[in-house]
Amino acid sequence: MGIRAKIVLIVLPLIITPLLFTAIVSGLSARNGITTVATGFLRFKSEELVSYANNQWNLLVDNDLSDNQAYIESAKSAVQSFAVNVTRSDSELIFASAPDGTIEMQTKAFDLAGGERGKIAELVAEDMEGWRELTIGGIGRVANIMTFEPFKWKIFVSEERSVFYKAINDIVYQVIVILCVSLVAASVLLLLFVGYLTRPLRNVVTAMTEIITTNDLSKRVEVLYKDEIGRLGHTFNIMVQELQSAYDNIKGYALRAVVAQMKEQKIRNIFQKYVPKDVIEEFFTNPERMLVGQNRVLAVLFSDIRSFTTISERMRPDEMVESLNQYFTLMVDTIMSRNGIVDKYIGDAIMAFFGAPVSRKDDALQSTYSGLEMLETLSDFNKWQEQKGRPEFRIGVGINFGAVTVGNIGSEKKMDYTVIGDMVNLASRLEGLTKIYKEPLIVSESVREKIATELPTRLLDKVVVKGRLTGVGVYSVKRKLKPKEESAWKKHHEGMNLFYDRRFGEAAGRFLRVLDDFPDDECAKMHFASCTELEKNPPEKSWSGVVEMQEK
Repeated sequence: MGIRAKIVLIVLPLIITPLLFTAIVSGLSARNGITTVATGFLRFKSEELVSYANNQWNLLVDNDLSDNQAYIESAKSAVQSFAVNVTRSDSELIFASAPDGTIEMQTKAFDLAGGERGKIAELVAEDMEGWRELTIGGIGRVANIMTFEPFKWKIFVSEERSVFYKAINDIVYQVIVILCVSLVAASVLLLLFVGYLTRPLRNVVTAMTEIITTNDLSKRVEVLYKDEIGRLGHTFNIMVQELQSAYDNIKGYALRAVVAQMKEQKIRNIFQKYVPKDVIEEFFTNPERMLVGQNRVLAVLFSDIRSFTTISERMRPDEMVESLNQYFTLMVDTIMSRNGIVDKYIGDAIMAFFGAPVSRKDDALQSTYSGLEMLETLSDFNKWQEQKGRPEFRIGVGINFGAVTVGNIGSEKKMDYTVIGDMVNLASRLEGLTKIYKEPLIVSESVREKIATELPTRLLDKVVVKGRLTGVGVYSVKRKLKPKEESAWKKHHEGMNLFYDRRFGEAAGRFLRVLDDFPDDECAKMHFASCTELEKNPPEKSWSGVVEMQEK
């Protein structure tokens, strides 16, 4: 609802209410006045008629004729004639009723409707006199009632109700017409006045709408009046001017912000080739924190190309670079798809870790899946190599899970975001064990504890790698076992338990059964040979079955 309509709705009742009140009071006053005059006129006729009837009766009494029925009837006829003479219109009716409701005198003929005679009889019985509304012959009437005792009459001098109240109804109608005309005139004048008064406000609204629609802050409103509304328009112009100034500044800031953002994104894109994306994000979020080392429990992965020197001798330098780039692209994509961070390239080797700068609950599992997918991706790479007539690559992957130190390490001129610690060295040694056990993927016991419910693992051995004093279990991993492999791995585990229980003959039997199904299983061959040798030459009581590796 517009402001003009609201003002009209507020002001119009203030105008109409006094008019309506005046009309009601005037109408009631006129009604009372007219009613008083009309009822007085009826009463005057009633009194004149009764007075005339008294004169007629007195003549009879004075002449001792009050008992003569003929003269009484003559007197009644004279009264009736007088009544006819005092009527001034066809709507007037004068009649007289006997006590039983019988009509004994009337100025014109009429028929009483059902129940009307009884009503008249009740009025007579109640000795009712004065002003009264009643229905005679089916027509509503206003009557003045008086008693004429000599004839036992109730004399009714009446007028039709519509005629009696005509003047009053005319006044009410005129008042309603005047009130309606006043309402229309007041509404029109109010709309014109309010439209004139609110014109500056509409100008402000129009200007604001145009500004919102077109984003053009140069719009201004014309100041029409030197009052509060005029000051509103002037203030609006000042506000828009200030907004335009602020908007210009914001556009400048926004442009500089976009340029800075583009530069930042360019820097990110460049440095993502050297520093992991997560590290860059962490640096921009908490630059001070990135300068402090942290102790984290995470997974470390090492992979290496087997016989890389021999392969490189068989390829031209440009082919070698192309193949390495293709190989690293596939391997890095696989690692990063599992939320891994490629720490560095060590010649043809890759070092990666899972769990920094963002730590996740399944880092060990994701690192193992990454190692399995690297082996699967290598098959596609070797097909690509074959199409180009180049030798295939074979790799070994070692994964460890444990506590390390992670952070930016180096000098002021050159720093690397990397991980260090004994767990890192062990991961590198596990990758070296893949050459000995002829398994492409080997994980530590700490990794196996994290993935045992998701992936099948097989205990290869318990070894003490170079640089460590304690032994650690090493395991091979597969994504899924075939029924024959599942049976062989079960026999292998039984053999390992018997082996560490110093029951070498029984253990050799288990490994031999594994070799029956998989003759090329290098791990089963090694343990079968060890069991055969230890059965012939039993070890000392201090023997624990842990193998000490002398090579990296």
